[in-house]
Amino acid sequence: MIRLGLCCIFKNQPIRFRRTTARYMKGFTRKGQIDRLSDICLENARSLSKALRFCDENSIGSFRVNSQILPLMTHPEVGYDIDDLPLSDAIKSHFRTCGEFASTRDIRLTFHPDQFVLLSSKTLSVTRNSIAELEYQAQIAEWINADVINIHGGGMYGNKKDALVRLEKEILKLSEPVRSRLTLENDDRIYTPSDLLPVCLKTRTPLVYDVHHHRVNPDDLAVCDVTPLVLKTWNREPLFHISSSKNGRNRNDQRKHHDFIEPGDFPECWRNLDITLEVEAKAKEEAVLKFKKDIGI
Repeated sequence: MIRLGLCCIFKNQPIRFRRTTARYMKGFTRKGQIDRLSDICLENARSLSKALRFCDENSIGSFRVNSQILPLMTHPEVGYDIDDLPLSDAIKSHFRTCGEFASTRDIRLTFHPDQFVLLSSKTLSVTRNSIAELEYQAQIAEWINADVINIHGGGMYGNKKDALVRLEKEILKLSEPVRSRLTLENDDRIYTPSDLLPVCLKTRTPLVYDVHHHRVNPDDLAVCDVTPLVLKTWNREPLFHISSSKNGRNRNDQRKHHDFIEPGDFPECWRNLDITLEVEAKAKEEAVLKFKKDIGI
């Protein structure tokens, strides 16, 4: 069975996740910052509950949680610990209720940290900040029973081989709450499935296979050849990504995502797999529901 996943936000549903910026927060006293951040975090926890209810009502089996659901938590100047917030008990309670609801309704929850999370970086401070971000997301993941924190390989920094060695070493040093959820994803510029599979096997880190990225940034493996190799990296239900090119697959700039998924972009060799398939499309919930109907799952 294929369960489809909705990513982070909604296009038409009245469900919103609030964000803020460090620049804005710096205009307040520390107490003012904490009070405002506390309100935002509680509102976002409530919005997650609404998002999960929408997924349940529409037979959407997975939801990717916005990586800034607790905004600015690891920021060096305005960051905070959850227990610093006056509404911390209510916030944690709402998240745990979300986790219970998701488990009861068999809705899988995942995270996909922002692009600044780089475990292959040569810069110590970047690596340190990346690990702090992963720890923060693992903390929420424990509250809501999320089993995936998915990252890219990062930059090449002039030498792909050395970058992959750094990536492997940093993965092996991560805490258990992060390690047990961490996954790697092939990207559309640097790291192909062939690049990441050896790291995944050595570190026992599952590979999230993005078929659109593979088509844009190919290696010597065909989609239906790499699929069984990816499946072997998983010790739980595999997670894949699908998207379609806004400009079509035969044009120069194929990276931009389409509003919807072209049914022909779905690999037929996936049809009988038991996987989660996150739909990365700009039309969000409308794209998931249309794709579900188009391919008959």
